[in-house]
Amino acid sequence: MTTHTSHRAAAAPVQRAAQLMGVVFLLVGVLGFIPGITTDYGSMEFASHESGAELLGLFQVSILHNLVHLAYGLAGLALARTAGGAYSYLLVGGAVYLVLWVYGLSVGHDSDANFVPLNAADDWLHFALGIAMIGLALALGRRRPARTTRTGADR
Repeated sequence: MTTHTSHRAAAAPVQRAAQLMGVVFLLVGVLGFIPGITTDYGSMEFASHESGAELLGLFQVSILHNLVHLAYGLAGLALARTAGGAYSYLLVGGAVYLVLWVYGLSVGHDSDANFVPLNAADDWLHFALGIAMIGLALALGRRRPARTTRTGADR
């Protein structure tokens, strides 16, 4: 009888955080396509500030917006396979969300430049996500194992 043991190392905390963020983004992307959870579903546009659909009746969404959430989620799960990838996903992804926050504050919500679309609730959620993702990257990533001190006999 042969016993198989896994030699897979346990995921680092930064990998778990990236996986969690990836799952959350996937869930949000899927929920954005479900009538009832997304209010005014029939008024959803592909990409336009005129999309009247709102996830949970609060966050303005479009087909493009939902697809971006799905892509972000898949990227999180893919990059979470390594600690370095997870760190980069959280750090760069958080920075992208902060840029998106500034963009949302800068363009008028009724402007053609607001093609994603974004409303005030989206803007502040993007700020919180950006800070959270960067915070997770900095708190959990780039940790190195403790070094052991070598004595003269070890050299």
